[in-house]
Amino acid sequence: MKVTIYDVAKEANVSIATVSKVINKTGRISERTKRRVLEVMKQLDYQPNMLASALMGKQTKTIGLLIPDLANPFFSELARSIEDKGHELGYNLVICSTDYQMDKENKYLSLLKQKSVDGFILASGFENLDKVKELMQQEIPVAIVARDFPMFSINAVALDDFMGGYLAASHLIELGHTTIGVIGRDVWSNRERIRGFKQALAENNLTFIDYFELIKDISDMKAGKGIDHVKAAKEIMNKYLLQQNRPTAIFACNDLLAIGAIQAAKEYGLNVPEQLSVVGFDNTLIATIVEPPLTTIAQPIQNMGTEVMNLMVSMIKGERKEKVRMTLLPSLVIRESAVHLKQNDVAKCSSK
Repeated sequence: MKVTIYDVAKEANVSIATVSKVINKTGRISERTKRRVLEVMKQLDYQPNMLASALMGKQTKTIGLLIPDLANPFFSELARSIEDKGHELGYNLVICSTDYQMDKENKYLSLLKQKSVDGFILASGFENLDKVKELMQQEIPVAIVARDFPMFSINAVALDDFMGGYLAASHLIELGHTTIGVIGRDVWSNRERIRGFKQALAENNLTFIDYFELIKDISDMKAGKGIDHVKAAKEIMNKYLLQQNRPTAIFACNDLLAIGAIQAAKEYGLNVPEQLSVVGFDNTLIATIVEPPLTTIAQPIQNMGTEVMNLMVSMIKGERKEKVRMTLLPSLVIRESAVHLKQNDVAKCSSK
């Protein structure tokens, strides 16, 4: 027989209203009573009916998180940080991976609305501006993470992607590289990274070579349910390696793309980093286990997840009316995949 709120109240010797307050974390209840109710709920394995609460206009303590690709370590680490903070604040997370597909974005938004989630967190890669506007018009709490929508007055925790690209290019230029390739998907965050990358080139009187910008080539490349970043990067690298003026360095807009670039270079017979330096982006766990360990631009993933969940909960509780836009700073993490360019290595590379 299913345990009800009435059973909990009877066993704990309190009113139904008291049990409800403990579940919803409202009202003034002594710590002793709260502990007793929670212990009884655990003993009886009572699961609150959140959908019924939603129909009564109450919070469901559930937040929907839409991310583009769970296979990408950056998004899995970000989801974990958001989930950890949500658990600390008493909220559950429903995570949906959209594979960068607009139809999946629409499907999951509709499904989560039906389940009466208290709000939505939309991660980088979400490009459906009409749906964002719709959520805002419906006054549903919504926050953006790891990207920005500067065209909207919306709560956002973003990274200074422009600065990230600028740091990557500056580091490679300091190492003596002047012919640098770029690999990245055609999404907002990457466009900002490449804009920063180009700025660093311009300040050093270097020209961005157009044929190196192939970011649109991997937009529709998928393997199974998600985009195979490694495979996509390898295919783009193979194009670069056939050019007469091959790059001596690569800036990849995420760590998976960087790994693909390294694999392609090795298969072609180049030594990394002696004949091809590679800089990634994100500083995920895989950056430390790839060979050679990856120099990359670090995103403050833990801080990002914490801040966006704090924003979301404050909106749900009605504590914050004004919109907040936070921009966090990236940092360069130097490992072993990028080294100073030596002219004899350039000669070796060109003679292959």
